[in-house]
Amino acid sequence: MLKGKTALVTGSTSGIGLGIAEALAAQGANVVLNGFGDAAEIERLRAGIEARHQVRIDYNGADMSNAEAIEAMMNQAIVAHGAVDILVNNAGIQYVAAVEDFPVASGTRSSRSTFRRHFTPRVSRCLR
Repeated sequence: MLKGKTALVTGSTSGIGLGIAEALAAQGANVVLNGFGDAAEIERLRAGIEARHQVRIDYNGADMSNAEAIEAMMNQAIVAHGAVDILVNNAGIQYVAAVEDFPVASGTRSSRSTFRRHFTPRVSRCLR
């Protein structure tokens, strides 16, 4: 169904993003994984998805709060795939603490301003 298409999924080295990346690959899409984590574990995930679904799976660890890193990730996707057909902006900010230590203000933080300022202008030029 998605054979020949390319998806970029931010925050896809674990959790929901990883599930989305796996589902897109199962439908035939090539996928660019993005996120943080242990390099060996990410490579194991990347190679496993690629082997299971016989599609190309790339990885870029760009920090979504860094404009230059986003630019480099998008350039990598363009060189490797020509463009990005599907974008899933799944990356988020996670604050981990015991309930009694969790600051109320952290619940209102989001990546919206980062997305608008850094991500949107760089991505829009390479979407098909």
